[in-house]
Amino acid sequence: MPVAIITGASKGLGRALAEGLAGRGWDLVLDARTAGALERTAAALRRHGTRVTAVPGDVTAAEHRVALVEAARRLGGVDLLVSNASALGAEPLVRLDALPLEGLRRALEVNVVAALGLVQEALPLLRASAAGSVIAVSSDAAVEAYGTWGGYGASKAALDQLAAVLGAEEPGLRVWAVDPGDMATDLYAAAVPDDDEARPEPDAVVPAFLRLLDERPPGGRYTASGLVGGRR
Repeated sequence: MPVAIITGASKGLGRALAEGLAGRGWDLVLDARTAGALERTAAALRRHGTRVTAVPGDVTAAEHRVALVEAARRLGGVDLLVSNASALGAEPLVRLDALPLEGLRRALEVNVVAALGLVQEALPLLRASAAGSVIAVSSDAAVEAYGTWGGYGASKAALDQLAAVLGAEEPGLRVWAVDPGDMATDLYAAAVPDDDEARPEPDAVVPAFLRLLDERPPGGRYTASGLVGGRR
C-alpha cells in the first residue's frame, strides 16, 4: 500500500485528508504536537484496516522529522508528504505594526523551515517511489493582501515558492501547493475569533486533494475550489 506522511493530522484538514487516504487503503504516518489527540485520531483511522503510526512531536525539531520518516520507512517508504502543520504567528491575528517578531519567526519556522526540513529528510524515499508526491498546504493569504494576515501570508508565500522550486529541481516528483480555501478549523477560529460566519468543514475539500493524486497534473499552485470545479 502507498504510504503518506501528514503533519498537523490530529484534527482539521490534516485529519480529514488522513481519513480520505485511509479510506483508499493508504498507510499513514501522522504528526501533531498533542499526543492524546493524535492517538485518538490514529485509532479512529485504523478502523479502515490500514496501518497508522502516530508520531507526536513538533515539526520544528530535527529529531522529530527523522522519526516521522523512519516510521514511514518501516511501513515501506514515502509516496506522499503533506505539509499541513501551520502556525499563525499571533492569535488572534494582528496588524503588521503589532506583529511580535518572535511570532513571525515561529510562523516561518513551522510553515517554511520545518516543511523544507521534512522534505529534505524524506527525499530519498520520495525519489524511490514510482509516484512520489509533495503537497504544501497553502492559503489565499499567500497571494492576497488581507489586513492582519501579513505574517502568516508571508510564510505561506514562501512555502509556495519553495514548492515551486522543489518541483523544478525534482522533475521525478509531483509537487503541488494547494490553497484549500476558508474552512471551519481551529486555526481559523484562533486567527479570527470574532468571525461567526459559517464555513465549510475540512472534509469538504478532501475530494480536491484526492483528484490531484488520481490525475497527477503538473506541479504548481492549485486551489481546492478550482480542482473541484475543473479549473486550476
